Amino acid sequence: MRFGVDEAGKGPVLGSMFAAAVRAAPEALPDGVGDSKGIAPDRRERLDGAIRSVAERVAVAEIPVARIDDPETDMNTLTVAAHAEALAGVATDGLPGTVDAGDTDAGRFGRRVADRVDATVDLDAEHGADETDPLVGAASIVAKVARDSHVETLAETHGAVGSGYPSDPTTRAFLAGYVERHGELPDCARTSWSTCDDVLAAAQQSTLGEF
Repeated sequence: MRFGVDEAGKGPVLGSMFAAAVRAAPEALPDGVGDSKGIAPDRRERLDGAIRSVAERVAVAEIPVARIDDPETDMNTLTVAAHAEALAGVATDGLPGTVDAGDTDAGRFGRRVADRVDATVDLDAEHGADETDPLVGAASIVAKVARDSHVETLAETHGAVGSGYPSDPTTRAFLAGYVERHGELPDCARTSWSTCDDVLAAAQQSTLGEF
């Protein structure tokens, strides 16, 4: 039995970041697990269900916008926290496994995650582990499905929000339209992101241009 941990939603300007941990026998996992970004959404959904059906335990941690915008922290620390909080839900003393390193220094990232977990785990951290380690790939899928569900909930509240990533024209149009209508950013926006500064600046310029 081993564990794998990965996160989804580190870079978006909208909504929470999620991390997932999967504890399972690697050979029990369904075929096709891997980096969730390369898997179609409907297939991710099916794999998520299959992973949960064969895993001994699955845990998901959410890092909401309020924590992301806290000026006393940073995304590296929050990624460590997300991995550790998910891992805590599956960890037992002596359990071996791998986390997808969210820092340029993989060893440092792994140590920081392990230090935040009460259980004494045999933890390895690797870059690109979602493509090489089946359990990390499984965790990547579970985290991405959780993130996708979260974005769907945002869309139910606000209408079309896109993927939530700064490069998505639908996301940028949503933010600009919301600010135009309400004079402020929505509570699902990561206001510490430069994208939000750009949207507010553009709205201010537009208002000044009316005079």
